[in-house]
Amino acid sequence: MDLALKDHRALITGSHRGTGEVIARRLAEEGASVVVHGFEQVAAEAVAATIPNAVAVAGDLLTKDGAAAVWRAANAAGEVDILINNYGTSDRGDFEHTTAEAWQAMYEHNVLSATRLISLALPQLRSAPWGRIINLGTAGTQRPGGSNPHYYAAKGALVTLTESLARELSGTAIRVNLVSPGIIHTPEVEAWMRQNAAREGWGEDWKTIEREAVSNRFPNAAGRFARREEIADLVCFLASQRADYIHGQNLFIDGGQS
Repeated sequence: MDLALKDHRALITGSHRGTGEVIARRLAEEGASVVVHGFEQVAAEAVAATIPNAVAVAGDLLTKDGAAAVWRAANAAGEVDILINNYGTSDRGDFEHTTAEAWQAMYEHNVLSATRLISLALPQLRSAPWGRIINLGTAGTQRPGGSNPHYYAAKGALVTLTESLARELSGTAIRVNLVSPGIIHTPEVEAWMRQNAAREGWGEDWKTIEREAVSNRFPNAAGRFARREEIADLVCFLASQRADYIHGQNLFIDGGQS
């Protein structure tokens, strides 16, 4: 399926590593021009150098000036019409010990970092033939765990943010959606699961560990973790004209967990 992204330009926040990097690569494979973002220029350039037709931008999305600098740099060589708010962070915590400052930080990293760029992008997207805003959330907002409440609360705000923005943009050519993955197989998750496996006696074979982790802690119908490439494929589709009738949705990609 040709997603017809050749003449489009995408900014993917936090794409200097992890799932964001995979999304940037997938979009480039589909023909889009991509803007790789990181908080440090060196990290962004290292990834952009390995992706065809990519440029690197750096800036702190936790400040108004930093976000504005990122948006200006991203549009320097062509107008961005696809904004993918991938950047976000998580942290351990509980209700008893998590400070107010930690709650505020989670909101800053996972919500305001996105809203700053959305505000900057809207005037340009409104004047373009069409535009896309795709936010990255988590399936955990539907059934949050018993820990890290500040993280789930912040990600939950993205759900209502996305729906509200979609309603505001009714009648325009801009489509807004939220992608909510279940647990993703990343190097960090694998290292965490291997630590659990050592305690639980699940052995060292990754397929066995993944199967036991899903069975005991992250049950889903697919029987495995999500792959970063699968998340990227969904994002690419939503970024394309073929997804023009999908708007204001929270799309779960969690193997049937939800």
